[in-house]
Amino acid sequence: MLMAALRRLGQTVFVLFGISALVFAVFFATPGADPTARIAGKNASPQTMQKVRQEYGFDRPLPVQYAIMMKKLFITQDLASYADRGELVVPEITRAAPVTVSLVCGAAVIWVVLSITMGTLAAALKGSWIDRTLMMLGLIGISIPVFWLGQVANLITQNRYHDTWLFSWVPALGYVPLTQTPWGWFKALIIPWVVLAVLFIGVYSRVLRADLVALSGEDFIRTARAKGLSPARILIRHGLRTAMVTFVSLFGMDFAQLVGGGALLTEVVFGLPGVGRLTYQALTNLDLPLIMATVMYSAVFVVLANAAVDMIYLLLDPRVRDAR
Repeated sequence: MLMAALRRLGQTVFVLFGISALVFAVFFATPGADPTARIAGKNASPQTMQKVRQEYGFDRPLPVQYAIMMKKLFITQDLASYADRGELVVPEITRAAPVTVSLVCGAAVIWVVLSITMGTLAAALKGSWIDRTLMMLGLIGISIPVFWLGQVANLITQNRYHDTWLFSWVPALGYVPLTQTPWGWFKALIIPWVVLAVLFIGVYSRVLRADLVALSGEDFIRTARAKGLSPARILIRHGLRTAMVTFVSLFGMDFAQLVGGGALLTEVVFGLPGVGRLTYQALTNLDLPLIMATVMYSAVFVVLANAAVDMIYLLLDPRVRDAR
């Protein structure tokens, strides 16, 4: 198991290097495009253009340019956005990341707990009205666009029924840091958590139910029945653990994608200054250093999440551990 973990770590480092080289090539090594003008922004003065060219080494070979860019992004962290009055991009992402992490972590707790409950209950009562009702609710959750659901939630809680006892506790749109007031942080995020989680509850509960139903005919499940184990114990201890391999794989990818900026619509609808909203603003302003930094931030989270999922596979499924 230790060797498998070390091999996966080595693959992760190699993939991160490949992604960083690809991102650099796309943004700065495209033939026929001047990277100096891209970084300096629109209507930049000749003095600014010259400063950027010397600072980033654009008059030097590409490997040197790549090394300078990665040094500025990961080591010295002084990569600057000239489109935003010379603002350093790494501190901007550092300020936005806790907002996105808070949003995604809270939503993840909700969708994991509810989807496991719904999927397991539906599989245990396969074919009953409870099974059909739960799966219908899951399909409705998948079908509702998150931005529409967020707007409806705002209309109800911020406008029409805000003065009623039911929603008078809901604060104005925005983010309250956890360190400032934990209760205010919770109140500001509870509705965005639910809105973001609805889609994933539907997807994960349906996937988990399908896996549990498929596993019910496997040899190890029939052996457990022959031993006289109770249906509940067979389902939870044997079936659920095996079905969680697919669940964990989906969760790792979705969680990393959301933390990397995939929660953009939820952040915009609820006025949360997270990474997704920061990326949207960078794209709107054509702020190339900030766009590159957010893309790398997202890529790092996705790659690390894949590595973490592989490690969890080794614990959940002995067949994977033995194969490696």
